[in-house]
Amino acid sequence: MVIWQGARGVAFVHVRDAAAAHDFYANRLGLSLAANDEYGEFFALGDGLLRVTALPDFQPSPHPVAGLHVPDVAAMVRQLAGHGVAMIRYPGMGQDEAGIWASPDGRWRIAWFADPDGNVLSLSEGR
Repeated sequence: MVIWQGARGVAFVHVRDAAAAHDFYANRLGLSLAANDEYGEFFALGDGLLRVTALPDFQPSPHPVAGLHVPDVAAMVRQLAGHGVAMIRYPGMGQDEAGIWASPDGRWRIAWFADPDGNVLSLSEGR
């Protein structure tokens, strides 16, 4: 549809601590601040944006809130580990030593990590 031409996707992440979130997304993940206002911050996320907004009563979901499709998930996991970001290991998932899960058909590799407020984010690589 023509109305979507030129549109950019926006993922929304809510947090309790705006300063800790800024440090995590800007310094640990290396995302560039695209804009900010009194309600939160927009970080550049690929061709889209990640909106981070602090809410005093926020409670994280155990499910991923946003993800990045990357060309090499293992390289990204190593890079994030170098910045102190640990991958989440789920019991029974069969993740490798780096925390990467491979789909049974071998087409996908996925790793998960959390921000300081417990928001789960994912890295995926399609084969």
